[in-house]
Amino acid sequence: MRTVQCWLRDTAGGLPRRFWYLWAGTLINRLGSFVLVFLAIYLTQERGFSASQAGLVIGLWGVGGAVGTTVGGTLTDRWGRRPTLFTAHLGAATMMVALGLARPLWAVALGALLLGMFAEAARPAFGAMMIDVVPEKDRLRAFSLNYWAINLGFACAAVLAGFAAQAGYLLLFVVDAATTLITALVIFTRVGETRRAAATVAKGGPAPAGALRTILNDRVFLLFVALNLFAALVFLQHISMLPIAMGDAGLSPATYGSVIALNGVLIVVGQLFVPRLIRGRSRSHVLALASLVMGVGFGLTAFAEAAWFYGLTVLIWTLGEMLNSPSNATLIAELSPGDLRGRYQGVFSLSWQIAGAAAPILGGLVREHAGNSALWVGCAAIGGVMAVAHLVSGPARERRATALRRAAQPVEPVVAVQPPAPQAAEAAATGPAEPIAPARVG
Repeated sequence: MRTVQCWLRDTAGGLPRRFWYLWAGTLINRLGSFVLVFLAIYLTQERGFSASQAGLVIGLWGVGGAVGTTVGGTLTDRWGRRPTLFTAHLGAATMMVALGLARPLWAVALGALLLGMFAEAARPAFGAMMIDVVPEKDRLRAFSLNYWAINLGFACAAVLAGFAAQAGYLLLFVVDAATTLITALVIFTRVGETRRAAATVAKGGPAPAGALRTILNDRVFLLFVALNLFAALVFLQHISMLPIAMGDAGLSPATYGSVIALNGVLIVVGQLFVPRLIRGRSRSHVLALASLVMGVGFGLTAFAEAAWFYGLTVLIWTLGEMLNSPSNATLIAELSPGDLRGRYQGVFSLSWQIAGAAAPILGGLVREHAGNSALWVGCAAIGGVMAVAHLVSGPARERRATALRRAAQPVEPVVAVQPPAPQAAEAAATGPAEPIAPARVG
């Protein structure tokens, strides 16, 4: 019993109360995250669109997300975390229902574009809030716990959505919108604004052009973003091309929901132990191993035909995801200067949105022109190249993180020491024969 209590204390103890409100908002939001998981199936089986058209719609979601994260990152630093997040969630809930009611392809495409923009505009604000409220020493635990909540909600949502879709796909859109609104209310009322010295940042912080120049000159950070882009191109195939491949194999949407739920279940079971497993280890080595394992998992999908084999591939690439996520999150936090935290988070999130736009389009094109096997073997090759790139670029990232950490430490004030007066120096040399009278002022 004492061992369990110590483990709970080491895993979740001592974290700020505001973090737990953010954690609860994440869990609520993910419990209703039905739409993106089943969007490819909805578009192809319910609406009768082709795989290319479905890829285009999901790609437009990513295009909107790219705009959203860019604007959201700037607003996070200049307007504030809380108003940015609340506005983004409100717009996302509205567009979620609108997408569910849209019928022509152009309306569905426009709805996906706007939904992606609002939904992803909240990501930089949420990431900046997490960094603001959690001390650096606790961030690995905090990001792991938040990731655990994401996948607990995702596992439940994937299973429930598979059955809810049988009652009508519109229900998925409505529930997703409702949980988005609830999340916004929890964070807006219980967390509050976390940006420090808001007036100073608004008046004296870097102008957008200067901030952009700083980011563009940060080659270490941009290389890290590029590596995340390739990881996302591989990872997001589980949303766009995996359900289509399973459908072509004769498997139902409910089967896909159960298989993909294994991703969330494994993370829920294992993610709480990952921080202790990787603590003190080289992040470059952890990220390289994560890329390799993820590539192997997606590569094996080329040989899958039965549900159990698809489930096995999901379990393998989920192990890579579990290693990648906490190391990724803590590293991006350390590579972000404090006064540009929202914009750095926005640029990092931009890699996910570019991948969200490109992954379904590229995946669909490769699958149609080169075949299903070529798509998944290509994912494995990308994973291997990324593993090598992490090993090569890792030391420069750690040097950059150390430099930023030192620059953020408060500077101790220097106190000038007056040289002793001649009388005092002489007295110190000969010994205190008589008390020294204080000097008169005036």
